[in-house]
Amino acid sequence: MGIVSWIVLGLLAGAIAKLLLPGRDPGGLIGTTLIGIVGAFTGGWLSAKFLDKPIANEFYDPATWGSAIAGSLVLLIGYRILFGNSRD
Repeated sequence: MGIVSWIVLGLLAGAIAKLLLPGRDPGGLIGTTLIGIVGAFTGGWLSAKFLDKPIANEFYDPATWGSAIAGSLVLLIGYRILFGNSRD
């Protein structure tokens, strides 16, 4: 997959993570989107590094999507813990 595919995957993974973890985010829509993109990269790297399961170069691979969504969820939870809810 190219860099554009990873960005699109990250955008969609961030949206799915947001649906799975509802609530207000400190960064809003743009922050959640960036977390999704970084989460996709992070999830893919962690999967390849520690689980010894390299990510396939296919956009529609379930393992790729799972790692991207999991990475986005982990980063979104960490972001909420660190920065709290700034919209109160």
